[in-house]
Amino acid sequence: MVLFRRLLGDVLRSARMQRGMTLRELSAEARVSLGYISEIERGQKEASSELLASLCQAMDLPLSDVLREVADAVAVEEHAATPITVARRSGDVVASAA
Repeated sequence: MVLFRRLLGDVLRSARMQRGMTLRELSAEARVSLGYISEIERGQKEASSELLASLCQAMDLPLSDVLREVADAVAVEEHAATPITVARRSGDVVASAA
């Protein structure tokens, strides 16, 4: 099962680290507790839209970019989780994603 909050946390952590920001710096800039940001990055807590906007603003990162990257990660995980079925038809092997 694909967990949106885990993928969102991965994207946020990656963005923070690419900017060279520590959790403490992001916490101060976004005015969100360090512990709560840590739980979001680890996929243990859901981020409200207001909190997510605050984190993105603190990192000077468009919210749309974060959501797009999470959506792409969800699509990859969904595709990877799709079972492949193999059927035989007149001696030919046909594979399809169910």
